[in-house]
Amino acid sequence: MSRRMRDLLTAELGAVRHEPIDKRIRGRLGDRTVVDSRRAVLVWEPRRIVPAYAVPEDDVDAEVVAGGGAADEPPPGVTVPRLEGRPVLDPSVPFAFHTAPGEPVRLRARDGAGEVAGFRLRDDALDGHLLVDFAGLDWLEEDEPNVAHPRDPFHRIDIVHSSRHVRVALGDVVLAESSRPYLLFEPPLPVRAYLSREDVDLGLLAPSDTVSWCAYKGRASYLSAAGAPDVAWVYEAPLREAAEVAGRVAFFDEHVDMTVDGRRLQRPVTPWSRPPAPPG
Repeated sequence: MSRRMRDLLTAELGAVRHEPIDKRIRGRLGDRTVVDSRRAVLVWEPRRIVPAYAVPEDDVDAEVVAGGGAADEPPPGVTVPRLEGRPVLDPSVPFAFHTAPGEPVRLRARDGAGEVAGFRLRDDALDGHLLVDFAGLDWLEEDEPNVAHPRDPFHRIDIVHSSRHVRVALGDVVLAESSRPYLLFEPPLPVRAYLSREDVDLGLLAPSDTVSWCAYKGRASYLSAAGAPDVAWVYEAPLREAAEVAGRVAFFDEHVDMTVDGRRLQRPVTPWSRPPAPPG
């Protein structure tokens, strides 16, 4: 019997997974490059839905010392989100929480400029590799900055122009209505409708101080409605893969009433269902 492709791709979510990449990866701590590798591997720890960089210890220009406070459970106040009914670990769950076998280490810059958390994996296929906390360094893939987390080679975004009629409301208040959305497909996330500002009642929305970063789209700024903080977002200057949605407004299907071609959609349950939340 045929199986859904997504089920096959997530069947090993509970295992350590890895994929070699051909990119030169560099990580900088202030003005000092502490990671410079052409042998980097992407590693997904069990239940992690985005990868981390693992590099051979020989490609680390720092003192590697034991310790670092790895945790067996997420810290207090961190809720493990669910995706399609499964508990998963998204980037909101800190690096210090590990589900793969290994030991925590610290990478200390030799000039005393600082340190970053690492994790020495105990895995025959990854012997000699260190996971490095993405949030602790400024990263380059080849010569381009990388933000949010390492890019997954099996993940893509797809932007399609549409004539579907989209209506966005909060109760009886209509926030936006459009028949010219740009639909952004990014499985397994819900389809996001990016709407022209002319089709959004911006008088009902106020800019927020919240910002977030996406590895595929760039820096997002947020808009709030009455009783609904950070309910919408805008990429004013997105990365080139998402250039077409520049300046357009998207709403969390998780927190608004979305009607498409006259059919009211169910609010999806995703890692972004808990307010306030940045887009994936």
